Amino acid sequence: MDMVAPLWRKLLVHHRERSAHFKEYFSRMTWEKRKKELIDKSRNGAMCIDMAKDKVTEKLIGYCISTISENKHAELESIYIEAEYRRCGIGDTFVKAALNWMDGHGAVRKVIAVAAGNEEALGFYAKYGFYPRVSILMQADSRE
Repeated sequence: MDMVAPLWRKLLVHHRERSAHFKEYFSRMTWEKRKKELIDKSRNGAMCIDMAKDKVTEKLIGYCISTISENKHAELESIYIEAEYRRCGIGDTFVKAALNWMDGHGAVRKVIAVAAGNEEALGFYAKYGFYPRVSILMQADSRE
């Protein structure tokens, strides 16, 4: 799991740069906190981590983490692909694999949370049947 930490940190920077109101939240977030959240969420359920490497350099270039909770609620938790490898089909492969994994584990609900400021991702997820259903508002000074 810790192999994805350097890429996850790049995703965190991506979100912090695009956030209008939660830069401080993204600045406080750490891999250790996020890892604990993922482990806790999947404790009585399941977690799947897919990774992609460059065939030539063997460098890790992307990952996708999905969870299924005890009550069979599934979430594509985190996905990141290095910029120079985007638009090569890796994200499509990740999402399809995650959805197949969720289906294989009997998921009854599937969600993806998209951070405010990262709305360009909505079109990508719409290709897989994910659409905005509700907007959750949070106070910007939350100490979570």
